[in-house]
Order: sequence, then structure tokens, then C-alpha cells
Amino acid sequence: MSASPLPSRSPGDACARSSGDACPGALRLHRADDGALARIRIPGGVLTPRQATVLGQAAERFGDGELHLTSRGNVQLRGLAPDCGTELAGALEEAGLLPSARHERVRNVVASPLSGLDGLGATDVRPWLTGLDRLLCASEGAAALSGRFLFALDDGRGDVDALGADLTLLGLADGGGLLRVGHGDAALRAGHGDAALRVGHGDAVLRVPAADGPRAALLAAEAFLDAAREAGAWRVKDLPDDAAAALPGEVVRRLAQAGITCVREVLPRPLEALPPAHGRIPDGGGEAALSVGVPLGRLDPEQWRLLSGAGELRLTPWRGAVVTGIAPHRADGLLRELSEAGLITGPGSPWSGVGACIGQPGCAKSLSDVRADAGAAVGPVGLLPVYWSGCERRCGHPHGEWIDVVATPGGHRISHVRGERSTGATTVLDDPAALAATVASARGTRT
Repeated sequence: MSASPLPSRSPGDACARSSGDACPGALRLHRADDGALARIRIPGGVLTPRQATVLGQAAERFGDGELHLTSRGNVQLRGLAPDCGTELAGALEEAGLLPSARHERVRNVVASPLSGLDGLGATDVRPWLTGLDRLLCASEGAAALSGRFLFALDDGRGDVDALGADLTLLGLADGGGLLRVGHGDAALRAGHGDAALRVGHGDAVLRVPAADGPRAALLAAEAFLDAAREAGAWRVKDLPDDAAAALPGEVVRRLAQAGITCVREVLPRPLEALPPAHGRIPDGGGEAALSVGVPLGRLDPEQWRLLSGAGELRLTPWRGAVVTGIAPHRADGLLRELSEAGLITGPGSPWSGVGACIGQPGCAKSLSDVRADAGAAVGPVGLLPVYWSGCERRCGHPHGEWIDVVATPGGHRISHVRGERSTGATTVLDDPAALAATVASARGTRT
């Protein structure tokens, strides 16, 4: 069967800027069928034990008690009372989770969750993370970025580089790095001590000094904003061709004005974003780290307390968590506790690679309780991830290659997605056994 474009975009993708940016945040609550919703941006997914504790307390005090992980390593609180905003914001600000009220929705930064832990990355991205977040919160211009715009900091292993961020900094083995803008297949290769910048939809790339990576990223984002205001785009991929073609020259001009030198090179973007393996993370340091998955991204109070009491957290874009700073003698026992609490701690879990949107009854647009559907169909681990969506918007869907299950008025439509193309669509009517068998068969194939 020939490939066809995906039928529609999720609300996390672009829409006309004239309609207003309706992305929820910590200060702008979204009304859902199960109550108000707050989305707390957590750059790099990094939470101190105290910050994690505050989030857990907020979920129990103001919401339904659960913490919902997003595909950008952020946290959503659901079931909130509509009048809790002031108290919630005060608790988050006191914990350091709201450094700037004007910028809280633009702090969308994912980072390689194992950076600096397992020795496999080319560079430790934590200095980039700190520097970029500081620059974002200090920039008046950056406050105009939409809640959809995404930065990615990749330590060289290619995990978050494949997530299709608007702007990606990538570390390289020679001590340099690269910065790409947009969703094209080309990127920038840097020389020793340098970073590279991929600009626009084509092959135009700019090498910049690695130390200037966060500053160059901010300047490129601000250049995008000027193009976006005229073009009506929320994200780089939605710029029209003429605006995309003009963007590289404008970025070069701004970098030169800021004293940052530029050289052009090209490097392909990896096609697949691979989450960290679940279990104990090998490292050569004096402390241990654990990687766990969260079934359907939903943590109950006891699961969150186990995680937040163990060490620093790094929430991942794959709805999981890496716990760092664990005493080695505690690691195996803690891993058993987390497994007994229902988290994914090894490769054999049937929940590995299974995701879903909130579905019914939390979302009025959903045509099905897709979390229950996913639970009824869960089976042997497949080669491909599977994502269940309650409607054509596909909120929170993964990137790369996956099995797409969408609730429709006529049943569930299953197709194979790779990039922006969908193939092999088939619809299964209301037959749970047939649905489970079809999904299992689809997950066992890879193009």
C-alpha cells in the first residue's frame, strides 16, 4: 500500500498564530473534562528531590493525586480546582520551578537523560542546559516563543536529536558540537571545539564555537520569531518556503553582529529516537543510577514518592525517569521496590513501548477510553512502539516509527507511521480480541 500523509496534526503542532497560543502552563490552566490541567515545564526533565516532593504534594493537594509525564519530559497535574492557580503558582515558585512568569511556557527543553552518567555521550550537556535556560529566561524576545517550540540538547548519542525539535544542540566526539534549526534531514558537523548550526528546511548549516552554542541557539530562535510573525508559524517546520530560505542569512547576520563566527557543513539527522534501557545504568562513578519506565506516563502518589525519595530525577521524553545519586548498595533493592510498585524496570515488561493520550473520560474530544483499550490489548513486547489516540489530534504521539492506533466513529484504525507518512491502514470494529491481535501483529514489523 502506498504511503499517505498523516491525516491531521496534534495540537502540539502548528496552527495560525492569529488564533492565539492556547498551550497550557503552570500559570495558564486548561479546562478539561476531569478538571483544570496545569503543565509544568522542567528543562531537561531535571528535578531535585525537594522539587519532586513539592510537585507530588501539589498533585495531592490541588488535583487528582497523580503526576502525568509528557513526551517532552514535563509534568502535568490534572483534576485541579479552577481556583487553585494562585496557591499552585506560589508553591512552584518557592521550589524554583517558576524562575520567570513571562517565560514559563517557553522553557521547553529536552536533554539526553543519561548524559554524564554512562560514559557513552560525547559531552555532558548539563552546562548547555543551565546556560540555555538562563538565557531564555533573560531574553525579552524569547518570551514570544510559543508553548509548542522545542529545544533539544543531545550529548552525541543521537537520542533526542531524532525527536524533531525546532532547535537542537548536539555534542560531538572531538569536543565540539552542533546546533540545528528545523526538521530537515541535514545538520551541521563541527570541528574541534566548535558547534554547528542547522538552519531552515534545506541543507544550509552554520558552525559556531561550542562555548557559544546556547547563545547561538537563542539568537536563531529570535530570528525565527521575526519570520514567524509575518508567516503565521508557531514552529520552524511550519515556515513557508520563502521564509525558510531567508532564515539562514538572517541568522548569519545576527551571529556576526554578536561576534560569533560561522562555517557551513552538513550532517544527517538520525531517524530513530531510542530511550534509555530500563534497569541499572552502568557507570564508573561512586554512585548508581536507575532508569525506569512509567506505564502510560501516569504515576500515582506512592510511585512518585518512591522516585522522588531516591535521588535527583531526570524525566525523559519517553515518559520515564532516570534516578541519579543512589548509593550503590541501595540500587538493586530500590529497583525491586520500583518494579513491585508497577514501574518498568527491565526489558521484558509488556508495557514497554506502549503509550496513550488521556482519552475518555478526561478529554471531551476523545472517542474512546484509550488507556483502558491499551491495557486490554497489552501483550508481548513488540519491535515497534504503539501509541493509542482518542481522536485524530494524536496528542503526545511519538516521533520516528511507530504503530498508530486511533479511535474513530467506526472503530480503531491501525497504521504504520514512519516520519510524516502513514501506511497499511486498517480498521478494527468493536472486537477487543481482534484489536489486540492486529496491534500485536503490527508491532512485530519494522521497515
